[in-house]
Amino acid sequence: MKERIQQNFADSIATKQRAVEVLAEPIELAARRMTQAVIEGHKILSCGNGGSAGDAQHFSSEMLNRFERERRGLPAIALSTDTSTLTSIANDYSYDQVFARQVRALGTPGDLLLGISTSGRSPNVVEAVDAAHEQGMNAIVLSGRDGGTLRGRLAEGDIEICVPSEVTARIQEVHLLVIHCLCDLIDRQLFGDL
Repeated sequence: MKERIQQNFADSIATKQRAVEVLAEPIELAARRMTQAVIEGHKILSCGNGGSAGDAQHFSSEMLNRFERERRGLPAIALSTDTSTLTSIANDYSYDQVFARQVRALGTPGDLLLGISTSGRSPNVVEAVDAAHEQGMNAIVLSGRDGGTLRGRLAEGDIEICVPSEVTARIQEVHLLVIHCLCDLIDRQLFGDL
């Protein structure tokens, strides 16, 4: 078991080292875009399924409450938290629409969507990206593998942060680090260095 633990740590470290070379630039672009949206009075909507739903909520909580410093809350909404809304949309329409209908109701031009899918193939995240475009919003997409269906749905002004890995656990570990990078860079742009 100890060897397996060491291997998991080594694999995680190796994936992060590979990812930083590919992802540093799109993370920087995403952080600048998110900061500009907040400065202009816009909000960031986030969504995902399973562990990615947890990541969407993690991002939203770091924005709304605080990351590593005392500061005012920043406007963010995780679309995976309202079970009554999620289940009513899934029941009345389909699960593919649980985020898209919320984006259409809550999103306004200039807002951003943070869509998270380790495979890039989650139909409800793909639909949310399409809905964001309809609302005059851009999307920032966290994915993995080959970017999946999401890659083909990106529009001009969207940003893809695609982890170079085939392993879901490793992709999720990098997604969490990306979210922390985004929060750190947003705070530094808005409030300066600690």
